[in-house]
Amino acid sequence: MKIPGFFILVAMMVTTFFVSCNQQKENEGEWIQLFNGKDLTGWTPKIVGYEAGVNFANTFRVEDGMIKVRYDGYDSLRNRFGHLFYKDELSHYKLRVEYRIVGEQCPGAPGWAYKNSGIMVHGQSPESMGLDQDFPTSIEVQLLASDSLVQRTNMNVCTPGTNIVMNEKLILDHCINSSSGYFYGEDWITAEVEVRGNEVIYHVINGDTVLQYNRPQLDERDSTFPRLIELNGGDKMLSKGTISLQSEGHPIDFRKVELMVF
Repeated sequence: MKIPGFFILVAMMVTTFFVSCNQQKENEGEWIQLFNGKDLTGWTPKIVGYEAGVNFANTFRVEDGMIKVRYDGYDSLRNRFGHLFYKDELSHYKLRVEYRIVGEQCPGAPGWAYKNSGIMVHGQSPESMGLDQDFPTSIEVQLLASDSLVQRTNMNVCTPGTNIVMNEKLILDHCINSSSGYFYGEDWITAEVEVRGNEVIYHVINGDTVLQYNRPQLDERDSTFPRLIELNGGDKMLSKGTISLQSEGHPIDFRKVELMVF
């Protein structure tokens, strides 16, 4: 019996649909490399005082198969904080980086930024930032090191333009410490952030969960609130956003940046 062409076309479309769905399911739960080890393809720098895409003084660079944050082109930091944004907005995922804080702090950097960097999640886009805006409105996962001068827990949370909820209470403090120990020297550290939309965010360091909190949201007290709540469809709750790596005045290396989408 001859099968009409229409039914053949429908069968092909159905087959393609199921193959596509199966491939998507197979990709779920797999680690994807966000950094190709060669260049900054897929990433956009935004540094205070410069338009998005301008990588002042080659602050973010790729050398020896690593993303490096360096300040050899600066006479002084002059509050030129920077962030390197990945191209996609994300909602439910794990982000894993291997990093080390190295070398000497940039001249002119503030004392609180000593051995201090970070990963920003649920952030605004680089294009939506003001020219002189220092940090994207986001949730900051701090990457910190200790030495004889300063001892701090690692993977604390800070909230530029945002708030979080802990134990059913809205937290208005800017930073909350984790339960981690201190990390000395320049050893490689594995930092993982598990983000589940607007439900919960976990901080994990070298396999240990050291902090968790809920319901990330825009802070009504912040100057960016009116513009960003409009961009967020009128909802102050944050269920998605950009991720970015920070330049805060101390050199840092990232040898791996991986993503697992749920």
